[in-house]
Amino acid sequence: MAQAVKPPVTRQTVGIIADGAFKVLLAGAYIAGAAPLGRLLGVPAWLMVVSGVALLVGGGIEIRYVRRRRMRTYTLLMVAYDSGWMLTALVGLLMAWQGGSAGGEVWIGYQTAAPVVLAALLMAAAPS
Repeated sequence: MAQAVKPPVTRQTVGIIADGAFKVLLAGAYIAGAAPLGRLLGVPAWLMVVSGVALLVGGGIEIRYVRRRRMRTYTLLMVAYDSGWMLTALVGLLMAWQGGSAGGEVWIGYQTAAPVVLAALLMAAAPS
């Protein structure tokens, strides 16, 4: 019976695991501190909890599939995710500086949707 050979652990693999672990830790902070963080960011506590759950799922799937998907796939998806994260953070800051109240909703909204999209794309990607 043939056994599948898993790729070796590289710096990229460690980086992907660290990125997924950061999402999981951030999810814990969002869930545990939903009320105070929600007040600080101007979003309802339930949105913080939903965002935390989305980050937990996304980070978990990112870690789970690290050795099952091509590094190129991971790299492209992580660059897109992190670019979106940075852009929404900048938009949120600009909105807050201009006196708007939706900056936190934009940023947390991204934190809710993007990990789910990343997880779905990883699961749908061709195996390594």
